[in-house]
Amino acid sequence: GCDRQREAGLAMESPNGKSISVLDEGTGAYRAPDPDGMRRFVRDHKDRRLVDKRMTEQDAVSRFVDDGAYVSYDTNVWRRGPSSLMREVIRQRKRDLWLAAKFSAHDATLLTAGGCISKIDVGWMEVGRVITEAMNAGRLKLYEWTNGALAYRHLAGALGVPFLPLRYVGGTDVFRNSGAKLIEDPYTGQAVCLVPAVNPDVALIHVNQCDMYGNARIFGPGLAPVETAMASKRVILSTEEIIDSEEIRKHPGATTLPYYLVDAVVHAPFGCYPGTVPGLYRADLQHLMEFGVAQVQGKMDDYLEKWVFSVASHTEMLEKRVGLEKLNVLRAEETHTEGYYT
Repeated sequence: GCDRQREAGLAMESPNGKSISVLDEGTGAYRAPDPDGMRRFVRDHKDRRLVDKRMTEQDAVSRFVDDGAYVSYDTNVWRRGPSSLMREVIRQRKRDLWLAAKFSAHDATLLTAGGCISKIDVGWMEVGRVITEAMNAGRLKLYEWTNGALAYRHLAGALGVPFLPLRYVGGTDVFRNSGAKLIEDPYTGQAVCLVPAVNPDVALIHVNQCDMYGNARIFGPGLAPVETAMASKRVILSTEEIIDSEEIRKHPGATTLPYYLVDAVVHAPFGCYPGTVPGLYRADLQHLMEFGVAQVQGKMDDYLEKWVFSVASHTEMLEKRVGLEKLNVLRAEETHTEGYYT
């Protein structure tokens, strides 16, 4: 279920009859952890065979992003985020999504403007006119966490445990609006904060290179791509480049995500546009400013019509709205090159 599970009293009974004191708990909603259910899902639905997983962004989103899904992603629209996939989610008018916005930017704003999300677990993100108006109108609920707490929740989901302890969050306003619990540590007697595991229905991750089976490489810093992929029931990769599997075998240590975590591979050069993929292309600052102006002026419908709804795909958007000349400039002016592809 998607509703927060609250204890009836102030103590949790352990199998040996001893109780663990719950000192305090937040009021935020969360999906009840179900590690055994996740194990069953992986056993029944994650294929270990080497299967060609290449498909279009339309097919990937249609197959694996359902209305009401919990959606997570790695990084953001500013830096190696899955921007092309998010635009496709909007284009297909997905609804009632629950978003994990860890270390985010205006990704949540874009999806809210598209009418796609109704709940957000917030680590950090941009909050402007679109988010504020949706909250005030009752269309959107925000539950507060921290970047680290959301990363821990994904780590717990990846490990197959129902929760993980933190040394912070407790005693803060963030704690009050989260689904965390403060307990008495049975080992030290001190207060410790617990955060529940999360197993997203689908993860959207943009990578530098990938083979057709889903073995993916990420160059440079990331946030929690491995934890996010391992915790999620379905994983859609968009990739700048599809490489031969023999290349993957030559350098196995360069593989960030193994194929058996992945459900779909979408070839998407400039897939982070208007953001940057370090080592390949810089961000389109003019576009990012256009987005900011549209939000401030209340013209997000016009922005979405231009960049999402009036084009059928990511490729068509690049061809009709950006153009080869500008794409070449973005490539030529990327200054962060060492350590990525060289």
